[in-house]
Amino acid sequence: MSDPTSDSRNRLAQQFISALPHCRALSMRVEEAADGVAVLSMPWAEELVGDPITGVIHGGAISALMDTSGGAAVLCHPAAAMSTATMDLRIDYMRAAAPRERITARAVCHHVTRSVAFVRAEAFDESGEGPVAVANGAFTLDRGGDR
Repeated sequence: MSDPTSDSRNRLAQQFISALPHCRALSMRVEEAADGVAVLSMPWAEELVGDPITGVIHGGAISALMDTSGGAAVLCHPAAAMSTATMDLRIDYMRAAAPRERITARAVCHHVTRSVAFVRAEAFDESGEGPVAVANGAFTLDRGGDR
């Protein structure tokens, strides 16, 4: 039997990425969503290659995946945000992603204030060689109604 809270978090994360055209264009999918955690992935695709010689995916596609996973983590946090937007996102690229491999980003919303949520994220390819990129971000936290 599945956990109803986990099911609702997965549904919420899925609704979030389904509403964003760039997520559909990048074929993002929800792998996992829990309290303040979101794991999203996207497949390697020829049209996302940044270097045709090596076949390495463009960093902008990885940025979009990490940003979106951060927003999903905020929406899945028990603080119950109704909406969120990226205020600040710093991404450090550690290495090139392996060509033709799915990229997965895991974001954790580790702290919330009245109106700001703080997120850490890592992106990995399937090679197991450590992160492709790491990120730290601040996102708006709109709970709706009076604050």
